[in-house]
Amino acid sequence: MKHDYTLTAVVRTDLGKGASRRLRRANERVAAIVYGGTAEPLPIAIDKTALYKAIEEDGFYSSVINIKVEGGKTEQVIVRDLQRHPYKPLVNHADFQRINANEEITLNVQLHFNNAEEAKGVKEDGGILNVLYNEVEISALPKNLPEYLELDVAELGLGETLHLSNIATPEGVTLTALANAEEGDEDADLAVVTISQPAAEEPEEDEAEEGGDEAPSEGEEKPEE
Repeated sequence: MKHDYTLTAVVRTDLGKGASRRLRRANERVAAIVYGGTAEPLPIAIDKTALYKAIEEDGFYSSVINIKVEGGKTEQVIVRDLQRHPYKPLVNHADFQRINANEEITLNVQLHFNNAEEAKGVKEDGGILNVLYNEVEISALPKNLPEYLELDVAELGLGETLHLSNIATPEGVTLTALANAEEGDEDADLAVVTISQPAAEEPEEDEAEEGGDEAPSEGEEKPEE
């Protein structure tokens, strides 16, 4: 189910590093910028609670977001970057790009692997599912943006691999790696997930073989050191 994301914001007139620090200390809004299109970049401050709730969902990063700016119009955007604190669970700044309903957008979307625990090579042969890519780049009109793409691995056997070409895309959505590839370029069809044999555990060496000190047996003379 497609989610509708709406955030509220105010225009930032107090700019600079000092202003950003004061905004963070107030702990109510997050500094952000809206750019792109024909309009000038717009510095804003977004309601922190709503933003933090939204960024917990995968769909937020591949959806059209409505930002209602106090005293102004609603900006339709996609998120382009979140600048996070190096060690605290905080967002210091957010970058949003305006979208045009008639122009395709290129961005990354999450891959969801269905039936991972029931995969043939895992359940029957004890293999390990190795995910090589958690997300893929797509191109689509804003109205066609999917929250995520799905790949069913139920029939994937031990030693088998699924590629980009195995991902079913909704109408109006293309995988850019395949769409931009030259004819006959098989390298563009990247491997996405595979099931491999678990690494064999090395047997533990017997302590006697490791050259450990042993007490001499009865009647055996201890060698001189």
